[in-house]
Amino acid sequence: MKKRLRKIFLSFVVFLLLCCIGVIGAVEYWSHTEAGKVPAKTAVLLHAVDQRLVTSDMKAPKIFSSSGSPSYTRTTTSIPMSDGEKIPIRIYQPKKGGPHPIIIYYHGGAFLEGYGNINTHDNIVRALAAKTQNVVISVGYRLAPTHPFPTATEDSYEALLWAVQHASSFNGDPSKIAVAGDSAGGNLATVVTMMARDRNGPSITSQALFYPLTTFQDVAFSSRSLYDSGYYLISRSVMEKARKNYTPEENMWSNPYTSPLEAQNLHDLPPAFIITAEFDPLRDEGEAYGKVLAENGTPVNAVRYNGVMHGFVSFYEVMNRGKDALDEASAYLTESFQQQPKYQAYQLDIYDNQPALESLQDRGEAYAIGGYLLGKQAISKLSSW
Repeated sequence: MKKRLRKIFLSFVVFLLLCCIGVIGAVEYWSHTEAGKVPAKTAVLLHAVDQRLVTSDMKAPKIFSSSGSPSYTRTTTSIPMSDGEKIPIRIYQPKKGGPHPIIIYYHGGAFLEGYGNINTHDNIVRALAAKTQNVVISVGYRLAPTHPFPTATEDSYEALLWAVQHASSFNGDPSKIAVAGDSAGGNLATVVTMMARDRNGPSITSQALFYPLTTFQDVAFSSRSLYDSGYYLISRSVMEKARKNYTPEENMWSNPYTSPLEAQNLHDLPPAFIITAEFDPLRDEGEAYGKVLAENGTPVNAVRYNGVMHGFVSFYEVMNRGKDALDEASAYLTESFQQQPKYQAYQLDIYDNQPALESLQDRGEAYAIGGYLLGKQAISKLSSW
């Protein structure tokens, strides 16, 4: 009997070892992508998205989520636009006394219906609200193709005006207001600063841009050709679809309110914090925009996170670098309300090497998530038989 139990135990151990070897082998295989090798955690997430095993609005497992009650309230409402329509907004208001600085957030999603909204980016805005302890307003601007340019920009600017006019209703301080956004939302955030300047609108303290789209022109950026297959979460076809539907007329491609990189006047804009990602077709244009802003006298903090892809901040609950980027942006916005960032010559800081312990943690989590994904795929195949 003991020999039989020992044999069963050894067989089980061998099975586990084979499973572990299989998971490690799979993750290492996924790490070798069409444009080069990526870190294990990035590889696992790219594979999961590519195989449609996760969605943009899927919640992270509880083991990765913070516990405890939030320090803010969350209210979804709608606000009127000048054309008589209404758009949704979501207000995250600190529970403690104020008035508080206001951050207006514009979500990403290629300006297109079905690609992004205030729900798909709720986790980023929740994190900003918790980390800054400011009022954060997420804007549900209208999308193409139903609403091509300039509807999104006008909605975004009018949301800024509404926030300033109604600040007392959510305990906000209209004298301290910043804008932020990712991808298409990063485009809208910086465009709003230009509109505020051009229309003698509200004074904006600072802007935080996560991997922003900055031009619709056919510029030969190397990142656009290296990472445009769609495996890195944004494809050339999606970018072309966005241009066709959001800016259907060619003369719109050079408009400063669609392509801020092409703007003739980039003077007198608020200090900017710009985050880019290594494996991102929008990387080079985001960094080029930061450089041009600095050349026009705007204080710019520019940071590239190596080893991650477009949209990595949305995965901050399972990616340390996404959390680091959110922490940096939150600290920047908070400090900008207290003291205006000083001008310095443009410098791109590249975050490359991870601390050894963090790298080891990422690799361990990558194998754990990889094992889960392989198991999920196996169950899916068995159930289809």
